[in-house]
Amino acid sequence: MTLVASEDYGDTLAAIQGLLKKHEAFETDFTVHKDRVNDVCTNGQDLVKKNNHHEENISSKMKGLNGKVSDLERAAAQRKAKLDENSAFLQFNWKADVVESWIGEKENSLKTDDYGRDLSSVQTLLTKQETFDAGLQAFQQEGIANITALKDQLLAAKHIQSKAIEARHASLMKRWSQLLANSATRKKKLLEAQSHFRKVEDLFLTFAKKASAFNSWFENAEEDLTDPVRCNSLEEIKALREAHDAFRSSLSSAQADFNQLAELDRQIKSFRVASNPYTWFTMEALEETWRNLQKIIKERELELQKEQRRQEENDKLRQEFAQHANAFHQWIQETRTYLLDGSCMVEESGTLESQLEATKRKHQEIRAMRSQLKKIEDLGAAMEEALILDNKYTEHSTVGLAQQWDQLDQLGMRMQHNLEQQIQARNTTGVTEEALKEFSMMFKHFDKDKSGRLNHQEFKSCLRSLGYDLPMVEEGEPDPEFEAILDTVDPNRDGHVSLQEYMAFMISRETENVKSSEEIESAFRALSSEGKPYVTKEELYQNLTREQADYCVSHMKPYVDGKGRELPTAFDYVEFTRSLFVN
Repeated sequence: MTLVASEDYGDTLAAIQGLLKKHEAFETDFTVHKDRVNDVCTNGQDLVKKNNHHEENISSKMKGLNGKVSDLERAAAQRKAKLDENSAFLQFNWKADVVESWIGEKENSLKTDDYGRDLSSVQTLLTKQETFDAGLQAFQQEGIANITALKDQLLAAKHIQSKAIEARHASLMKRWSQLLANSATRKKKLLEAQSHFRKVEDLFLTFAKKASAFNSWFENAEEDLTDPVRCNSLEEIKALREAHDAFRSSLSSAQADFNQLAELDRQIKSFRVASNPYTWFTMEALEETWRNLQKIIKERELELQKEQRRQEENDKLRQEFAQHANAFHQWIQETRTYLLDGSCMVEESGTLESQLEATKRKHQEIRAMRSQLKKIEDLGAAMEEALILDNKYTEHSTVGLAQQWDQLDQLGMRMQHNLEQQIQARNTTGVTEEALKEFSMMFKHFDKDKSGRLNHQEFKSCLRSLGYDLPMVEEGEPDPEFEAILDTVDPNRDGHVSLQEYMAFMISRETENVKSSEEIESAFRALSSEGKPYVTKEELYQNLTREQADYCVSHMKPYVDGKGRELPTAFDYVEFTRSLFVN
């Protein structure tokens, strides 16, 4: 009865649990005693039924016992209800404490100003925030829902602490709502930070891409602008200047790119962020690059202007060289034609002597033109010094012209010697001047390229035109008769027959009967009276043609006797004859 009457309902869950266990023990013990009371009452009722003389006392006792049992049972039930109510209240408070502790822990997690320093860190924080929000949602479905359900259950049961329970629950919901709001606010700020850093990231990437492209353009431009300006013609420097003008025109596009980079740099700096992680280029470096470009462009323009002046001077030098070279080559061609064609040497009507004199004059002219060649060589040397490698105004070179002049000089000497040979042959062998002219004209007819020599086929055709009966043979077949002639005129088989070789061959064929100098001497001895070792001028003109006599008089030395005396009008034909065969 003391336990039932106790006002100790426990102030903790542990105490409540202890009290409830005691109350359960009490109820067990109470049931036993109640059964005993029932047994006593049953016995009493039996006595009353038997009209026991203590019937009134027994009935009174039974009524007292039943009353006390009922009171005790009612008191026990009231105590049990109070213990259950207090247990439910403490259970609610304990769960409320758990919820409050969890909310407090989450509130502390949100008490941070770390919203990331870059896009990567912000995304990491957002991932954590999403995990945090997922935890809130899970807790709302479990912890918050459970505490709310418990509150509703207690209020529905009209718990004695309903007001306290409702107030505690309202406080928890307020903190919970604030936690959700704080979490949403943090997520919003993180999303704003993400958007912010994405803008920065986009600016970084755009700047890096444009800076790289701008720098590549600059490096290519720098390479072109610093490439040595060295041209070989006015056309080349013109092309370079046109390319440079085109480059200058394209600078507006580069300027626009540069301005875009400057604007991007301004926007990046407005965010007050660290250096760009995607490029080592800075706007300051690019500005220095742009200033250097302007400097290089000015230097390039000066070099182009300088090269323009140089090429203009070179072109003047080319034209001057070409003017002299072309004129000199024309003179060489005309002189060669003059010597080989004989059109200016009155070959048909003029004498061999007149041709010889004309050839000597022409050869003197050739020698005199050496000074003009020297001037051309000086101009050529100047061109070489100026590194002029080509000349569109002429196809001639100093080496080529010098070779042609040398060949022309040799041709003039050969022509003189050939004419002297013909005059000598005419005067000493009896070959007529007409025959010599025919030989010469026929040679020149077949000398199509005016080279002063015939190839073997041209030589064979020339011989046939002069009446030589050479057999017709197939190409590649042996031609012994012609080969025998070539053994005489072209023994080294160089493939050509010169005019001198040709005339010597023709004269030798015309004088086949003259075998030696002794025979010539004998002929002169026959002209001399009494077989003297000299012949007089009068004897020469009496027995020879005038041309032959004139040649002998002009080429024979005066005769000197054994005492060293020179005889008047006497000529030494012995020495003259021997000199002919030596020549």
